[in-house]
Amino acid sequence: MDAQTTAARVRLMGFDVDGVMTDGSLYFTPNGEEFKVFSSLDGHGLKMLQHAGIEVAIISGRSSRALEVRAAALGIAELHMGVEDKRACLRGLLEQRQLQAEQAGYMGDDVVDLPILRACGFSATPCDGHDLVKQHVGYVTRRPAGHGAVREVCDFLLAAQGKLAALHAAYLG
Repeated sequence: MDAQTTAARVRLMGFDVDGVMTDGSLYFTPNGEEFKVFSSLDGHGLKMLQHAGIEVAIISGRSSRALEVRAAALGIAELHMGVEDKRACLRGLLEQRQLQAEQAGYMGDDVVDLPILRACGFSATPCDGHDLVKQHVGYVTRRPAGHGAVREVCDFLLAAQGKLAALHAAYLG
């Protein structure tokens, strides 16, 4: 099945963080505090998904106060950090919503994401994701991680569901 067909079914879209929502770099202050750099372009794409009725979940293997702040700013209630079994986390979210795996999507970048990516109807990775991941996803972005890759996937999902033009029209009116 092609990526556009699987994207049209998505009702819950999950995202990894490091290497997807960020460029994968880990930044630490001299005091050992971690900080992350996020793209505002990606953030608006996530907000558009939510506005269009597609629920957004963040499922990350790492925990970060910066991520808590970013998720709250974007209105993302489903923030799951420090998750070892991302596939099980997704299954739980689907069960709570009475959704099928075909109605879920996930964007990840590394081999640890393969189990969840292969368990979804729609799967994506940034162009700078791991080569093995690129072989097992339905969509590889043109934009790199942390620099519009998430927005590209958001726009792709919205276009596949026939919702993108209406969302853009609101800004052109």
